[in-house]
Amino acid sequence: MQPLAALVVIGGAAGGLTSGAPSPDDAVLPRSETALYFCGMTRTIPLVNLAQFQQGQPTQRQQFIDELGEAFHDIGFVGVTGHGISKELIDDFYVAAKQFFALPVETKRKYEVAGAAGQRGYTSFGKEHAKQSQVADLKEFFQIGQELSDTSASDYQQNPHVEEVPAFMKLGVQLYRAFERAGNDLLRAIARYLGLDEKYFEQYTYDGMSILRAIHYPPITQEPKSAIRAEQHEDINLITLLVGASAGGLELQNTAGEWQEIVPENDEIVINVGDMLQRLTNNYLKSTTHRVVNPPRAQWHEPRLSIPFFLHPRPEMRLDVLPSTVTEQRPQAYAPITAGEYLDERLREIGLKK
Repeated sequence: MQPLAALVVIGGAAGGLTSGAPSPDDAVLPRSETALYFCGMTRTIPLVNLAQFQQGQPTQRQQFIDELGEAFHDIGFVGVTGHGISKELIDDFYVAAKQFFALPVETKRKYEVAGAAGQRGYTSFGKEHAKQSQVADLKEFFQIGQELSDTSASDYQQNPHVEEVPAFMKLGVQLYRAFERAGNDLLRAIARYLGLDEKYFEQYTYDGMSILRAIHYPPITQEPKSAIRAEQHEDINLITLLVGASAGGLELQNTAGEWQEIVPENDEIVINVGDMLQRLTNNYLKSTTHRVVNPPRAQWHEPRLSIPFFLHPRPEMRLDVLPSTVTEQRPQAYAPITAGEYLDERLREIGLKK
């Protein structure tokens, strides 16, 4: 596992400069664009191509594994193309989500699910806050969870279906499945990077507690208590997949404590490590602090819509640190805990569970 800062990709395999003609393996698929991060300095995060792992030759698959793992180790974020999630599906869901959030507040509140701690249905404006803050984020959201044929499981409540916008839930479930497929492929690559069986995570993410969240940041109509639409935080889950939002504002905090804007391009989705994966790997993979800042005053009238997918395992998965990640330089940082226990703890911290 070489440091990402030392990695250069110029027309050849990861790990150093290459010269001469490319190998046959290198010619099959477009290679990742990690070099843009270092050479062009136009990107905040590296860019990789998931199709290289899904369809590539062994050398291409290994290159993807190394680049993804190194990005997660050093930065905690990466941009991904070749993910196979339909742009038409994303666009159609954005339209349906806008229609839902345009409904009167009293109508939207019909879809609040009692006892769900915000994990299903609608959560109204001003309810959620970052764990270190008592100032509520400037957002409302709707969460779609796992759809199981057996609805008797106590950890899995049913999703409410929005009568006023029938396409919202139909498209949401389709997008959920597309994100789930791409996310599981990313976890297969991460398992390989960590020296685990490629299917290590599948036993825990099958019928897992993942969440598709449609977030609406309304226009700002008065001076806010904070300059932040979503206060700085880290995600709870294993990994988060985020399609480009309808407006800018997403920033990550680098190791120097500086805030850097993330601007996805074209069909790129942004992936980041969550706290569950950071715990599991004893801080080897990094759950990076990020936030959504308010726009300039001249753009306060513009709403923002964002669609993240939080990939969670089933609640019984143990997050005990992997023995292979404990070293003399990196002693065990976390006590044993299950994913369900950890989720419950964090939902209380951010005000969604009492």
